[in-house]
Amino acid sequence: MVTRLTLTAMVALALGACTTATAEEAGAPKSASATASNLPDTPDVPYPSTYRAYPGAPTAVVGATVFDGTGRQFDGTTVLFRDGKVEAIGTGLDTAGYTLIDGAGKFVTPGIIDIHSHLGDYPSPSVTAHSDGNESTNPTTPDVWAEHSVWPQDPGFSRALANGGVTSLQILPGSANLMGGRSVTLKNVPARTVQGMKFPGAPYGFKMACGENPKRVYGRKGRKPSTRMGNFAVNRQTWLDARAYAEDADRDRDLENETLVGVLKGEILVHNHCYRADEMALVMDMAKEMGYRVTAFHHAVESYKIGDLLRENDVCSAIWADWYGFKMESYDGIPENAALLHQAGACVVIHSDSDQVIQRLNQAAAKAQAAGTRMGIDITDAQAIGWITLNAAKAMGIADMTGSLEPGKMADVVLWNGDPLSVYSRPEKVWIDGALLFDALDPKRRPVADFELGQPGEGDVK
Repeated sequence: MVTRLTLTAMVALALGACTTATAEEAGAPKSASATASNLPDTPDVPYPSTYRAYPGAPTAVVGATVFDGTGRQFDGTTVLFRDGKVEAIGTGLDTAGYTLIDGAGKFVTPGIIDIHSHLGDYPSPSVTAHSDGNESTNPTTPDVWAEHSVWPQDPGFSRALANGGVTSLQILPGSANLMGGRSVTLKNVPARTVQGMKFPGAPYGFKMACGENPKRVYGRKGRKPSTRMGNFAVNRQTWLDARAYAEDADRDRDLENETLVGVLKGEILVHNHCYRADEMALVMDMAKEMGYRVTAFHHAVESYKIGDLLRENDVCSAIWADWYGFKMESYDGIPENAALLHQAGACVVIHSDSDQVIQRLNQAAAKAQAAGTRMGIDITDAQAIGWITLNAAKAMGIADMTGSLEPGKMADVVLWNGDPLSVYSRPEKVWIDGALLFDALDPKRRPVADFELGQPGEGDVK
């Protein structure tokens, strides 16, 4: 009889072992970016990562089709990794001393990365007691940190690993607020604490939102903002207050402004929920005015209208494959969004924003690729895989560590039992930092959260 370890027990064992008019051209105040050198030092991170890679073994996946995340495809190829790092990709490699995995007829990709998740903050089961992802008591809450709501026992983490091959993910606060707080990037591993999951060296993100959500939430409360112009007014004044804080030699410590100063210094990356093209263009100008930059627009269903502006401003679009029409600002969403952005040379990331879609990001990428094919835009399979691997890593500030199968990077690797862009394929094995954390062929390596132990559907391995 096979004995399944809970995630907590597993942890314990492992531990023992694009251009708009510039602000100046538009007559707006000059950019504040020049003040960055005068900003105060960022306080030491009080909740540092305690992540330690699980034990792994030198491994060679032999004879597979490899999509390396950078847009390249290699057929009949061997992938070597040892000591948590990718060593080499190629043919005729020396595999002596490695655990051999037969990859013939199978596919290898980097670990899948979800740039927009709420796992842990809105965990399963979805009940009010678990709803901790949105501090919707004030339109600006830059002082809150998503990690302080993350519940490591959320069964969604293991389902994303087993069904979707997800090895890293960014947990964002919700989008009721103009400024929702800090995000956190996690390694998708079992851990007793969120710090045990925190991706070492990953920068914090900062969640912002424009459009319908903030004006609806706070307009209903009879307070500003209740309009889009109110959204911008509150944002601009908040940034001005943060700049004044940074220049005040006698300032007291202030958690809200510490986060905002981190953004102004470029240490914290802005992830901005925004749907309409006109608003995204305005936000980019506001960022120039106030001295920060937007790393990625999320959801961004109208990005296809301003692909050139996004490219020239080096802003990624983290989007769904085909969600649209569920509210007015999503009305002009089209399935060809990703393909048109790709054609314009802009950065494309496919995200989930869902505990279900995160289990099928490979299929979402395939749908977006197929929409492009139907309109005559040729996107290779290897490029589509980059939308859910390296491009996501770039926008999260971790591309120097993961997101592609390049020597020296983390050995976050997925072996698929078939073409990963097929609805009939699923992960067979998933390694994180070279440690085999899921194996569809080995019941002992099918993770089960403590919360669901002994419950119907335990593990939910489809």
